[in-house]
Formats: sequence, C-alpha cells, structure tokens
Amino acid sequence: MSSNKIWLRAETKPAEARSALTPTTCKALMDAGYDVTVERSTQRIFDGEDNILSYLIGAPLVEEGSWVKDAPKDAYVLGLKELPEDDFPLEHVHISFAHCYKEQGGWEKVLSRWPRGGGTLLDLEFLTDDVGRRVAAFGYSAGYAGSALAVKNWAWQLTHPEGEPLPGETPYENQDLLIASVKESLEVGKKQSGKSPKVLVIGALGRCGKGAVQLAKDVGIPESDIIQWDIEETKKGGPFREIVEDVDIFVNCIYLSAKIPPFVNAETLSTPNRRLSVICDVSADTTNPHNPIPVYSITTTFDKPTVPVTLSAGAQGPPLSVISIDHLPSLLPRESSEMFSEALLPSLLQLKDRKNARVWKQAEDLFNEKVATLPESMRA
Repeated sequence: MSSNKIWLRAETKPAEARSALTPTTCKALMDAGYDVTVERSTQRIFDGEDNILSYLIGAPLVEEGSWVKDAPKDAYVLGLKELPEDDFPLEHVHISFAHCYKEQGGWEKVLSRWPRGGGTLLDLEFLTDDVGRRVAAFGYSAGYAGSALAVKNWAWQLTHPEGEPLPGETPYENQDLLIASVKESLEVGKKQSGKSPKVLVIGALGRCGKGAVQLAKDVGIPESDIIQWDIEETKKGGPFREIVEDVDIFVNCIYLSAKIPPFVNAETLSTPNRRLSVICDVSADTTNPHNPIPVYSITTTFDKPTVPVTLSAGAQGPPLSVISIDHLPSLLPRESSEMFSEALLPSLLQLKDRKNARVWKQAEDLFNEKVATLPESMRA
C-alpha cells in the first residue's frame, strides 16, 4: 500500500517531548503533495503557545490519540516511541521505533499486534541507506544527553554521599541551558573532589559516542580526562579492569548487534581499587539477554534517572549507580527532533511510491521476516 496520507500521532511516553515531524518538515511534506494530519500534544516541544501555529500551514490539528478511531486506513501513522501497552490489533502501517526486533522483553506480544490486524510496522531503527547506515538516528543527541546526566550524577554523588539519588530532570528548551546546568554541577563536584572526573566513552567513533565526547568537551572537562574507546580498544574482550579502576564515569554508546563479553560485571566491581561511580548505558539494552553491562535490571526514567548497583558485601569504593534512560534525546527535544526529522525527510518523501523505494521495501521485508519468527498462534 502506498499513500500520500501521514498522521503524526502524539507521543505518550512520559517526558517525551520530541517529534518525528517539525513544523519545517511538516511544511516540506505538504509542499510535496502529502496530506499531513497532526495530533495535538501536551508535551511536544513544538506545541507551546508560541509554536502551535507553525503546524497550521494547511495541516489539520486533531485530538491526541485520535489515530486509533479516526486515521484513514491507508494513512501512515508516524511516531517515535513505542505505542502504549495494549492488545488490540493494528490495522495501519506504523512508522516508529517499536523495540521488538532484538528479542526485548515482551517482544512477541508487541510485534503480533500488526499481523493480527493486517497492519505493518516500518521500524525507524532499521531504515538504512545503500551502505547499511541508518538514514536517521538520534544517536548523537542520545550520547550528548547521557553524558550530561552522567556528569551531573558524578557531582551529585560527591555532595550526597549518603546515597540520595539524583533528582529528576525535565527537557531543556535548548542546548545552551543544558550546558549551563551541567557546568554548574561540574564546578560543585570539582570543588568537592579537587579535580575533574575522568570519563571513558566506549563506541566513541560512532554518532552516539561523538555526542558523549562533545558534551564532556563543551562543559570544560580536559581532553586528557576524556578517554575514547572503540572496536580497536575492546577487541580483546572484557570485562575490563580499566573501566572499574581508572575512571569515574563510564558511558556506553555501542550498538549491540550480537553477543559480546561484558564490559563490567559483578566480579570486576568487587575489586578494592574501584574508582568507577557512574555508568551511563546510553544503549539501554536493559532487557536484552546479551546486555554487556549485566549489573542492573531496570530501565530508568527522567523522573528517577538512576538505579543503584547492588555491590557485594564489604565492597569498597564510592556508591555506584546506573543511568539507563531509553529516550535520552528527549532531554534536548528541539535540537534532536530537528536533526532527526531533517534526516528522515528524504525517505518520507518516497512514501507515495513505497513499493518501489528501496528503504521502505527493505523495512517491510524485515517486518515480514520478524513476523515469521512468531508462534503461528500469534500471527492471526
């Protein structure tokens, strides 16, 4: 099915202020002949009083969540994060991140909704170009935001040694405000400890890792205290003593595509020489059976950004906590949405001829391949 109808649904995940379309890309689609409908949103960064009129260049505004009953059957339902947990079959073609292709917890239930309703999932995570690179990704923004929270958590732990967790965060209106907030925390931490934190980024050559490294530089951490690892440094296989003993902050930015040895584990954390106090798992493969940071078990949230790591009895060293928020770019919703939506636009402009567009054909083939792995009872 090809169509010129795109229905931008409101995001339902708490504190998710990003959008798959911005006013700029919405207008570009309409100028190209697409029929765009936009759901109102109470949390979307572009829906404040100053911005809502930007969507009114010919795009009807409808009520939040109305796609379920009102979206034409041939409309593409476009969103970012996964749909709310529910069981009703899905009839539409959905374009979003569904988080069900890598055997995440409950993936069968999520994926089965489309074949049961006759719908299709075109997963944004797996849209790739001719050389296999993702056409649009939030990686840079995720790494940037994750690194920001990790630095804030490092400083917070130093001034709250009794274990009080890092307070909740809300999205920042722009990047400059985030940098200012992190700098303020960093100065408090440096005053308490007498030094900058030493930060290790794994996956430093990728989009996500580059974002994590750039934040550290932007807030004034010396380059000598920013250690950058990638495939070359990790090829011998973990766990790595250096992560536990040589740095304060570990930011994991790898894209997990296969089982690898853990970077850290409970045994390595029990060393009496542990320096590590903050892990930010930007990849947030919490429920993935191959998670290379198997020292925590829950995904954290913006209102509760950290989870403490349970250490062995008598373990020495500072408190240790993990940040594992799976929508980190929403900390910078404006910049991350603009970057992502501009990158996605060329592919969206091919939807009218989806059957002949390689990026969408490949996405549909992958959907059918994944559906075929479901138990037969879950496909009908």
